[in-house]
Amino acid sequence: MSKYIIVGGVAGGATAAARLRRLDEGAEIVLVERGREISFANCGLPYYVGGTIPERDELLLMTPERFHNLFNVDVRIQSEVIHVDTKQKIVTIKAGEKEYAENYDALVLSHGAKPLRPPIPGIDHPHIVTLRNVPDADAMRQLAQRYAKGKAVVVGGGFIGVEAAENLRERGMDVTLVEAVPHILAPFDNDMVVLAEKELRQNGVNLLLGRGVQEFVSVNDDELEVHLADGTALPANLVVLAIGVRPDTAFLSDSGIRIGERGHILVNEYMQTSAEGVYAVGDAVMTFDHQTGKEAALALAGPANRQARLAADNIAGRKRQYKGVVGSSILKVFGLTAASTGKNERALEREGLVYGKDYRYTLTYPTSHVTYYPGAEVFALKMIFSLQDGKVLGAQAIGKSGVDKCIDTVAAVLQFGGTVYDLIDIELSYAPPFGAAKAPLNMAGYYADNILNGLANPLRPAELGQVIEQGAMVIDLRSPAMYSEGHIDGAVNIPAEQLRRNLDKLDKQRTILLACKTGLNGYFMERMLRQKGFKARNLMGGCAYLANFKDL
Repeated sequence: MSKYIIVGGVAGGATAAARLRRLDEGAEIVLVERGREISFANCGLPYYVGGTIPERDELLLMTPERFHNLFNVDVRIQSEVIHVDTKQKIVTIKAGEKEYAENYDALVLSHGAKPLRPPIPGIDHPHIVTLRNVPDADAMRQLAQRYAKGKAVVVGGGFIGVEAAENLRERGMDVTLVEAVPHILAPFDNDMVVLAEKELRQNGVNLLLGRGVQEFVSVNDDELEVHLADGTALPANLVVLAIGVRPDTAFLSDSGIRIGERGHILVNEYMQTSAEGVYAVGDAVMTFDHQTGKEAALALAGPANRQARLAADNIAGRKRQYKGVVGSSILKVFGLTAASTGKNERALEREGLVYGKDYRYTLTYPTSHVTYYPGAEVFALKMIFSLQDGKVLGAQAIGKSGVDKCIDTVAAVLQFGGTVYDLIDIELSYAPPFGAAKAPLNMAGYYADNILNGLANPLRPAELGQVIEQGAMVIDLRSPAMYSEGHIDGAVNIPAEQLRRNLDKLDKQRTILLACKTGLNGYFMERMLRQKGFKARNLMGGCAYLANFKDL
């Protein structure tokens, strides 16, 4: 009879244990978890703090007792593996004051990561909390309820930080979010993330970007101050540390298991570590990027679940390879949904790729369904593609509706190495309440195809100033009413429907830059002018996209 030990529960460990049991009814399976719960909805913790999820028990997906009864797994909660001897295949477990050893045939490490707590002076103040597990959520919720009209400071603008800020604001707190870099939400490019930042500000969250924390100073039992490097002092009744996580791998230091430079467990495509019979999954592992093949880590529940199932299959002799991480993510920002997949421009630049030489992108403003059916919502969609072979490299979308299914579809295309031509050809479901006959991704594919084939050469807002300095004529194609509300300096207003009747006003020796609301009419007029011998370019995303750059 084989004996399997699983270290850690939640997404990775509980999945691995359950899958192993389904594959091997006769095995002895031991799940060791340092906390009280083996399976809880850690992605739901911010919404429990904010009250959207009202009851604590709703976070508990599976009790230790029920898990044992369903899967015949020996569940040992409030127990911690403190040492691994990979040569003898023995783990040392600590439960309270007691320490004891257990042998194994196969070991699955799914102990996860822990929140970063850098050595900032005053960081041990009791009102400074992290959000990683149910006890953390309990502590934060109690403080949020106690100081419902008080002040909260969230340090870190990643997913947890943004979700914490939103939910503390929903509790009625005065919330300030502090981020050390110029923008929040690293998976999104700056030109897209400004939409999420605007939504936060409109809902009362004060954003202090490009500011680092210097120290925390206790004022009294109810209040502390967060001192920033620029001299700003922020009063707070509650501080949330959301500056990232690091793999919790200290107990493996003398195990012989290879650990990477950043503390991650190194695994191969079968989720095997360097030690015989030892597998690792979840937030503590370094796997590889699906697109580049380079090392990559992604601390999300979806990859952890898939890795755990795959590890269990390999332990049971069903050899399967992990395909790597794509980097798909999504979050709620008050009334908006923000989602991304694959590479953004910063990631491509780190890989040495250059805009205009190696890649381009499309920027469109589709609606969640046809506009004649009530409730259609516009969202922003950015799709990045390779100029060499048309491969889809990544996508980002932000809006009220339609965002999730759009990015999920791109993720699938990207996972299978798809191109912009696959976006053109992909057949998606359509009915007026749900989409459009020309789906947003079909349109993005058409746009990319036009760029690749030279039918369109859109201008980015970042290039606008240079083109105007070089003498371009700017034509605003919107209505006089929209033009009067604000336009590019020096732009001439000729509505799109009237441009053909006014060609005598244009100079074929000058570049003509076309600006409309979202870029669509600009493309129509670009094609017309270029066929008539004019040097025309269309402003990418139109004036709607240009407005984003005011916040950059």
